[in-house]
Amino acid sequence: MESIQQILHHLGEELLGTIPATIFRLIVAAILGGAIGMERELRRKPAGLRTNLFICFGAAMYTVLSDSLAAQHVGDHTRIAAQIIPGIGFIGAGSILHARGSVTGLTTAATLFVVASVGMAAGGGLYLTATFATVLILVSLVLLGKAERSLTFRSMLIAYEVIGPNTESMLREVNRTLESRQKTIQNVHAASSDGHSRIVFSVEASQSEQRELEQLLRESSLFTNVKCLGAAEHE
Repeated sequence: MESIQQILHHLGEELLGTIPATIFRLIVAAILGGAIGMERELRRKPAGLRTNLFICFGAAMYTVLSDSLAAQHVGDHTRIAAQIIPGIGFIGAGSILHARGSVTGLTTAATLFVVASVGMAAGGGLYLTATFATVLILVSLVLLGKAERSLTFRSMLIAYEVIGPNTESMLREVNRTLESRQKTIQNVHAASSDGHSRIVFSVEASQSEQRELEQLLRESSLFTNVKCLGAAEHE
């Protein structure tokens, strides 16, 4: 058993040396993870500010613990930190969704993966590496996302609303219009009242195709009103 004097000596060493350095590393990880999380939060993504901050902070914490515990008990310095990668892979897999032949959430999963690496770098004291990686991640998310949208590389799930006299005939007309552009109707919702039918549906298309499809729907004499309700980006 350690004496009280030995315990106080260890506490003094931690307070003067280990703890300030550890706290600084964790603060850096929280700031960098929060910066990436804020960008995700502003774009209304499922993994937002708190998720990215916690993952970056947790990765830094496990990295610090891996090194500290191994130094105290003579073990492998990378044993705990090595388990971060499969752990983040499990979380990332949960953010990927499969529906109607399309896949969403890949960018979210990849972001979580690299955010964990930023946390590990901060936890290991590689501040310049962690900061550079954070800047590069933010540039990729913001600028490349805008480039993809402007160059119509990225497809989106676009929602439309059409109003007409009969639900069945309207569905046939919508399917005919979409099939002419090799598109498939998704997420169909129909309602009828006062002799009018309203159908809301989605279709996967690029921005240029969005305008073309809306024009084709407006040219149909069957619909009394056609409206584009907005688009949700695939990731």
